[in-house]
Amino acid sequence: MEQNNYNGALQKPIGSGFNAFSTSSDVIKGIDLTGKVAMVTGGYAGIGLETTKTLANAGATVIVPVRDKAKAARNLAGISNVETAVMDLMNPASIDTFAEQFIASGRPLHLLINNAGIMWVPLQRDSRGCESQFSTNHLGHFQLTARLWEPLKKAGGARVINVSSWGHHFSPILFDDPNFHEQPYDSKVGYGQSKTANILFSVELDKRGNPYGVRSYSLHPGAIVETDLGRLLSKEELQKLGVYDADGNVIHDPATGRKSIAEGASTTVWCAVSTQLNNIGGVYCENTDVASIDFANVNPKERIHGLTKIAGVMSYAVEETAAKRLWALSEELTGVSFL
Repeated sequence: MEQNNYNGALQKPIGSGFNAFSTSSDVIKGIDLTGKVAMVTGGYAGIGLETTKTLANAGATVIVPVRDKAKAARNLAGISNVETAVMDLMNPASIDTFAEQFIASGRPLHLLINNAGIMWVPLQRDSRGCESQFSTNHLGHFQLTARLWEPLKKAGGARVINVSSWGHHFSPILFDDPNFHEQPYDSKVGYGQSKTANILFSVELDKRGNPYGVRSYSLHPGAIVETDLGRLLSKEELQKLGVYDADGNVIHDPATGRKSIAEGASTTVWCAVSTQLNNIGGVYCENTDVASIDFANVNPKERIHGLTKIAGVMSYAVEETAAKRLWALSEELTGVSFL
């Protein structure tokens, strides 16, 4: 009987043996990725860079799409098995060009890690009029995955990992106005919607891709300050979020989600390589295991202060109807269809 994660059917921890304190090095231990080809968007900074290092050190060839070539060259210097090519997730033409170049190499793609993202930015739009967080965090990755579908199938067992966030608690998909053309713009809502989209995309992609040997997963890495994601937030805002103390020092407490980069990357790497997930897909993961559904009826905007319980996936992020509806909306907005 075929299994899928519609309505959270598979959303429960599986006893992975790892936890919130596990690092990417812990997860990759004993795993040989020689001969495998991986791709990590945003793979030259923060969690993405740690993911790139971890996979490359395990023997994989890692392709890193880059928007800032100089920054990528600095950050990736000295890492073996890494290739770069220009791509901008808010530029549909650049996504197509990047994908065409990879396809021309004739290689399969074993791991596609859709890691790049932006958070809580002022209102911006791409050339299609789509709000920038929805465009970068979801639509660009939807288009990239579609364009790389043949290499993914060619792998004979591929995984697509969509890096989401607990921030999906801030909003379901605003299907009536996802790009804020009618309603006032709220950056946190826009971010939350885009992270919900990452989860729903994984649910539906796994359902559709499983017959072709392609599985998909989403995850929350943790609250990690040492990345570029919160670069537009002030120190005061970061203190309100509970990731800086009163003296402006980073708080490290994995038990409440405040993690190092290596701890944050562990769940991404686990989703990418763990044999424990061979027969399960479409699930949202956290703390290096499958997450539970969050049934707590608490306003996330209130709960986020103090980081008392940054855990679980909202039921609207794994809902069958929403997953199918988002897929159709994504095809409409990008003009790209597959599967």
